[in-house]
Amino acid sequence: MKTLGLFRHAKSDWQDPRARDFDRPLNKRGRKGAAIMGQHVRDYGITWDRMIASPAIRCAETIEIAAEAAGRPVAANWDRRIYLASGVTLADLLREQDGDPASILMVGHNPGLEDLIFDLVPDDGTSPLRDVVEEKFPTASFAVLELDIGSWADLKDKSARLVHLMRPRDLDPELGPVLT
Repeated sequence: MKTLGLFRHAKSDWQDPRARDFDRPLNKRGRKGAAIMGQHVRDYGITWDRMIASPAIRCAETIEIAAEAAGRPVAANWDRRIYLASGVTLADLLREQDGDPASILMVGHNPGLEDLIFDLVPDDGTSPLRDVVEEKFPTASFAVLELDIGSWADLKDKSARLVHLMRPRDLDPELGPVLT
């Protein structure tokens, strides 16, 4: 069995209209969300064998703040292909993982992470968590999928179970949608 964690970067700052998308940092709310979710990922109890992440600034800052809040140093394997990747590209990247780690945490972006969940988890009415993702997989969300495969190379569509989903607003209502 393999375990896949998906962690979407926290809320980014749009204040500088000249900044490239890749270079956008986290805003204040994003820093708070990254910290609370870092503690949650730690408390979930999995020690990740490998972390692969988009090198975009908002992902790097999410990892740094989450790791500090969790009290655990992390070593990310940066892969630019994760930046703005489709679910198909993310699945291909997982299939390429050498050494067959038992667990991988991927830190990246939407819509790719959300699409990967839709690609891997069957839409057959048996996954209430998948239904929540269909509503939205907001910034700083964390999902855990279990796959009955022996090797990442064997990853196939509709082969996973979504066993855990946590959004920042589930831990702190102030991190929920801003209602106007």
